[in-house]
Amino acid sequence: MEKIEFLPVQPSQNKGISQLVKQLRSINRLLFWTVLVPTLVATVYYGLIASDVYVSESRFVVRSPQKQSPTNLLGSLLQGSSVSTSATEAYPVRDYALSRDALQSLDADHLVSTAYGKRGADFLSRFPRLDFDRSFEAFYRYYQDQVGIDLDPNSGITILTVRAFTAADAVKINERLINLSEALVNRLNQRARHDSLRFAQAEVDRSEAKAKEAALALSGYRSQQSVFDPDQQSALQLQQVSKLQDRLIEAQTQLAQLQSISPQNSQVSALRSTIQSLHQAIDKAAANVTGAHGSLSNKAAEFERLTLDLAFANKQLASSLDFLETTRSEAGRKQLYLERLVQPNSPDVAIEPHRLRSILTVLVCGLIAWGILTLLLAGVREHHD
Repeated sequence: MEKIEFLPVQPSQNKGISQLVKQLRSINRLLFWTVLVPTLVATVYYGLIASDVYVSESRFVVRSPQKQSPTNLLGSLLQGSSVSTSATEAYPVRDYALSRDALQSLDADHLVSTAYGKRGADFLSRFPRLDFDRSFEAFYRYYQDQVGIDLDPNSGITILTVRAFTAADAVKINERLINLSEALVNRLNQRARHDSLRFAQAEVDRSEAKAKEAALALSGYRSQQSVFDPDQQSALQLQQVSKLQDRLIEAQTQLAQLQSISPQNSQVSALRSTIQSLHQAIDKAAANVTGAHGSLSNKAAEFERLTLDLAFANKQLASSLDFLETTRSEAGRKQLYLERLVQPNSPDVAIEPHRLRSILTVLVCGLIAWGILTLLLAGVREHHD
């Protein structure tokens, strides 16, 4: 009978087997901590602990009515500077809904702090999380996570979503946010009306002051220069000159006839004196119209300038008064409207958290992390070997 001889195990083989066992153990520990433990924790949290979250959604649009055509140049300039699309006007509403002021107004009666601080909610979902930071800034960051507002720039429709632990709280917060946004739009309308009326009244006051100043300047010039209307007065003076010239011609004709018939007649000297007086009167009247200094022609230029200033001031005052009346008639009309398209809905089931999807997400992320760490550890070991 032949003996069976066992070959001794080489030391190199023992070393390889021990390394393989060690590697398997390290892989198992890595799989345990990166995949199994996070998935188990996620399953316990999302399956047993995580609170139901109800989401209330509403939709609204901020729009402006069709503007009428302006009636004057001033109105067209003002209207052209204030034209804006409804989508543009919705951006302030969106920023306000996510602001600290909106949170303070919402929580004036502790609606928000009570809704999100319910003891029935789980410790990771309610505020404050794990009872750590109770400051207003932490509350504001928490509020931004619970309220979402999206704006479609093409249609101008704004979608407001509010998350809460009960359907009633979600609806109340959503409804109050819309009311606060509508109040903001009304304040913008009121401010715009106030500014428009104030600007229009200021334009009227300024135009009225210019008209009074132009009228006083014209009146003072008339008193200072002793002239009412140079054109009309010049016409009267020229008519007088024409009459004097007719009388001069008549007197000269009589003198010529009398000299031809009776040169020694006593009326010759009288006619000559009359002719001389008519020459002096004609020269004086003509000097009043076209003289070098103090004539009506010299006064006419300044008078025309003052007259044009007064006419322009009166026209500007009439335009300002017309714009003021138009602004007053449109003051009662709203420039912006917040129109609700979809009222805040009351959810009958909780759509968050997505329990199964969250667990699967943790599992997939754990597997990815395990795979990456396994490759890194294998590379490190190979490098050391």
